[in-house]
Amino acid sequence: MGFRKRKRVVPFRSAGELDAMAAAGAVVGAALVAVRDAAKPGVSTLDLDEVAESVIRGAGAVPSFKGYHGFPGSICSSVNDVVVHGIPSADVVLADGDLVSIDCGAILDGWHGDSAWTFGVGELSTADEELSEATRLSMEAGIAAMVDGARLTDISHAIELGTRAAEKKFGRPFGIVDGYGGHGIGREMHMEPFLANEGEPGKGPTLVIGSTLAIEPMLTLGTTDTTVLDDDWTVVTDDGSRSAHWEHTVAVTADGPRILTPRPV
Repeated sequence: MGFRKRKRVVPFRSAGELDAMAAAGAVVGAALVAVRDAAKPGVSTLDLDEVAESVIRGAGAVPSFKGYHGFPGSICSSVNDVVVHGIPSADVVLADGDLVSIDCGAILDGWHGDSAWTFGVGELSTADEELSEATRLSMEAGIAAMVDGARLTDISHAIELGTRAAEKKFGRPFGIVDGYGGHGIGREMHMEPFLANEGEPGKGPTLVIGSTLAIEPMLTLGTTDTTVLDDDWTVVTDDGSRSAHWEHTVAVTADGPRILTPRPV
């Protein structure tokens, strides 16, 4: 008896389920904007965490990070050489020129939204501005590759090409952080498959209409190597170079990629 081999696909949602994910994503977007607006010299990252949690709960949603494997915050607040998973703290007080990456997630009606962005406190150096913009452009390149029929590593390759294009644009090298990347998302925050931020195209499961991924490049002004601190969360660059992190939750649709974590203008 013969069996047709099933094509491996990136998990997909119905149109209604994508709308539900977008509702959760809109809460995340609102929280990110509120946090950026509150980020001033003298404000602690714990203050920012309280802002985010207030926005999320005020919208009838639940912070997806809080309690996740024991994580204590509603946001990851990663400042300067912290790449990801910085723990909000009263002891981390923002200063003019700091480069701040905020990662935030929310659950609404059982669906997850997950998004991140990097911004400056006051005036940023040119290098830091370009680092953040290069990371955003790399994310945008990955989003553009989220089309029906693409393979998973087509997205990885597009992100990598976006980084290399940014290097040419700004005339400086960027490090693609090794070992971290995007992921599937839906009824859980972190689902298979893992999405690398570099690599050869044409491999991995196929994207279909309704497939959802969190696309999240992390770049540095130096090394690709990182270390996890003793708190078992905070990830820092090994050479002390600054890092940026941009992320959107994205769906494949018949009309092209759909960002499910829109931010209010």
